[in-house]
Amino acid sequence: MSMTDPIADMLTRIRNAHIARHERVDIPASRLKEDIARILFEEGYVRKYRLIEDQKQNKIRLDLKYTRDKNSVISGLKRISKPGRRVYTGKSELPRVRNGLGLAIISTSEGILTAAQCKQKGIGGEVLCYVW
Repeated sequence: MSMTDPIADMLTRIRNAHIARHERVDIPASRLKEDIARILFEEGYVRKYRLIEDQKQNKIRLDLKYTRDKNSVISGLKRISKPGRRVYTGKSELPRVRNGLGLAIISTSEGILTAAQCKQKGIGGEVLCYVW
């Protein structure tokens, strides 16, 4: 199976795990996916994440987060910039997701940041995905 969009794959794995009410999900690791996992953790969308090393390819294990009444904390994940159609944003038109209730994850020259962090630093970049 050739993987053309590993980030879309990561988002789909998280989405599917939430629908199936899993406690955790394993994702093949990469630096980029680790940065996305870190943002999801820092912004309170996952309980924790860690890198699991094995012989072939390391994995990122995300512990998913649910509310008291067993609803998923993540209600949506959307891939924005795709391999076939890259989406970039300047510092002045950073996206607002769900009226500020969600977050945009953006790949910048200073690493993977949220739109809010980009706004503070005054930089734009490639809009990877939205989470709400």
